[in-house]
Amino acid sequence: MKQYYSYATFSKDTKQLIAKIKPFQADAILAIARGGMTLSHAMAEGLNIRDVQSIRTELYDGACKRSDVTLFGECLFREHVRRVLVVDDIADSGETLAFIMDYLKRRFPLIEFQSCTLFYKKTSIYEPDIWLNEADRWIEFFWEKDFI
Repeated sequence: MKQYYSYATFSKDTKQLIAKIKPFQADAILAIARGGMTLSHAMAEGLNIRDVQSIRTELYDGACKRSDVTLFGECLFREHVRRVLVVDDIADSGETLAFIMDYLKRRFPLIEFQSCTLFYKKTSIYEPDIWLNEADRWIEFFWEKDFI
């Protein structure tokens, strides 16, 4: 069973996430491509953060899960960056977020990272620092369906 996630709900939820993350005072946002890109852009506007970067991972081929996470790209944080918000759409298995958060903390030990998602599944091996909705089925995001 699938659940459609509309733009109207996304807009409302993004405003809630912005309010929850504001006290963190992020200097930069790191989008996990592709799922976290739409949310990252919206949050960057709401938080007035211009330093938005992306890193790409692959764990799924469509709805089929791979055995390992593959990382593409590199982050380049300037000297003034002390706090980075890592954004994805969902912590499904949690493997992607766990992998990226571990990678970032090892690669940039002087930077504080917080993770943020719209959805979290209780079966995930990684719980984001901030999340809004519990998912119990496959989520079909408007950005995946509305432009086809």
